[in-house]
Amino acid sequence: MNRDRIRLSVTLAAGITAGALMFGLNTMEVQAAGISGVLPSAGFSLTVEGGNSITQVKTEVKTTTSDKEVVEPITYADLPEELLRTDEEKEFYNLVIAKVNDYVNVRDYPDENEGKIVGKLYDKSAGNFIEEVNGWYKIQSGNCTGYVKAEYCVTGDDAIALAKEVGTRLARVNTTTLKVREEASLESSVLGLVPIDEELVVIEELEDWVKVDIEEGYGYVSNEFVDFHTEFVKAESKEEEEARLAKEKAERDKANAAARKATAASQAANGGSTSSSSGSSISVAGSGAGVAVANYGLQFVGNPYVFGGSSLTHGTDCSGFVMSVYRNFGVSLPHSSSADRSVGYDVGGLANAQPGDIVCYSGHVAIYIGGGQIVHASTSRTGIIVSNATYRNPICVRRIF
Repeated sequence: MNRDRIRLSVTLAAGITAGALMFGLNTMEVQAAGISGVLPSAGFSLTVEGGNSITQVKTEVKTTTSDKEVVEPITYADLPEELLRTDEEKEFYNLVIAKVNDYVNVRDYPDENEGKIVGKLYDKSAGNFIEEVNGWYKIQSGNCTGYVKAEYCVTGDDAIALAKEVGTRLARVNTTTLKVREEASLESSVLGLVPIDEELVVIEELEDWVKVDIEEGYGYVSNEFVDFHTEFVKAESKEEEEARLAKEKAERDKANAAARKATAASQAANGGSTSSSSGSSISVAGSGAGVAVANYGLQFVGNPYVFGGSSLTHGTDCSGFVMSVYRNFGVSLPHSSSADRSVGYDVGGLANAQPGDIVCYSGHVAIYIGGGQIVHASTSRTGIIVSNATYRNPICVRRIF
């Protein structure tokens, strides 16, 4: 059956006499692409040729018996299950998602003894289903193609359910500066501004608006100015893993050298003190590159927030703050909170965070200073401040060194 275009024809036989049922002419063509849905809220509309929805069409099945006409209305229950799925659910149906404690090996042949390991599919990571071979799923995920044991993964309807839990629904800004409003209306006050290519976590999708999470709180943006996608962690090939580990080591060595140099200069300026002067009453005890980063960032608490800025003294936005702090230690970072989610390496959440780590939120980024706290350029109202790291739900925590 063609997945994008399903032709329905209905016939009904009653007793000895068979009556032919026809919608329009002999058939009704239903466009699968006409199905639209909003996740996670329920509800959808089905569009048939001519622009009518199935809720508007009062088509009836009519058959003739010996003494009267029988009328049977067509309902959603009469439609194939795959036709009722939203476009997003169809995408999820073809996923293979790992459900393990750590990871499942990806092999070049569907056999544990003969198959060579070509990559790893980590827990809650996803790949696209290709085929099933003797209890193995062949998948394509990132730059890795191979076989994973089916017992450690889910696909089909189970993947749809799990994907909604482990996937991150994002809205990428496609206009220069996006206004986020307090309510789903052009007449509503502007809550905040977001630059082009930033990715915001979707809270709810409405007909013409989407509710998103930004630093100032939950707000609404027009669907016209964002592009949607659901993000999953992909498999990592063996070559990618080796390259990543080598790159991380090189970056740590470079950053550590820069941090030692900056720390020595700071100690000399402070008469040999081991801690930096700080613009806040908080300072981070200890030594090491991450501690030096945290204390350096704390010097600028109280300074202003400026959208698009990168000056630690005259005004900066969140990613400009992180970028400028790390620049002092010889590390070049992007001026984008979304791009910061790919720098360094993932430490596995706040439970493993150390001073100097980068904490990424929806449309926002900060520097972890230890003790469950962050320093960040928050909003134009607050400027650069110290907050609890859990004041919002982090997307990830990245470590540079």
